Amino acid sequence: MYEERVMTAPEIYPEHKEYWEAASTGELLLKRCTSCGEHHHYPRVFCPHCHSEQVEWVRSAGTGRIYTYTVMRVGKPYAMAFVELDEGVRMMTNMVDCDFDALHIGQKVQVVFKESGTEEAKGAFVACFTPVK
Repeated sequence: MYEERVMTAPEIYPEHKEYWEAASTGELLLKRCTSCGEHHHYPRVFCPHCHSEQVEWVRSAGTGRIYTYTVMRVGKPYAMAFVELDEGVRMMTNMVDCDFDALHIGQKVQVVFKESGTEEAKGAFVACFTPVK
């Protein structure tokens, strides 16, 4: 079963500033290439599909399906997954607020944001996923 755990605060680079600002308001952003139309994640300044620098931030629906996952049961249990978003990209993420034994490939999930860091040193909000109820 899920237990809250401290996630390491990510290092935020200037070219990802908008991504982290949106995450702090509960919005998941992706990059989309205006040349070929493909979405991609992790956000880059160029398209990994056609190498164009004509990329823009777009709002994700924040829903998808579990592509694959693993549950770690050493120490405080946690689950990591690759989620295939409805936009077609896969992102590595934490599964949260759920029964790990009930997770399965193909399961519909939605984004939730968890604050990283500790009480003394709060960090950015990180996109995690939980099963759709």
